[in-house]
Amino acid sequence: MTDRGMQELALLLLTALANESRHGYAIAQEVKAITDGRVAPRTGALYGALDRLLADGLISVEREEVVGGRARRIFALTSTGRERLETEAERLAATAREMRRRLAGGTAPAT
Repeated sequence: MTDRGMQELALLLLTALANESRHGYAIAQEVKAITDGRVAPRTGALYGALDRLLADGLISVEREEVVGGRARRIFALTSTGRERLETEAERLAATAREMRRRLAGGTAPAT
């Protein structure tokens, strides 16, 4: 794992899968809901990011099904993905705390 934070779309996809498995379109809808419509992933970006998360072992294909003659993959968060999401949540919370501290007039920590 890297110390660098995840890209926003990858983080949102993991968040969308944190409480239940979903297929691609449902993941995109969940991302839209999570972000109050601010992020609506296009198909190419969505599946490209899902493929990267699969390759990294952060998500898995739970099952495949055929609906209306079309194949559909159901994605699930892996235990590694859950750990990474926890790490990212902690990192973002620490950043948010620092933002609030500085907005309240705190001085920057010495580097």
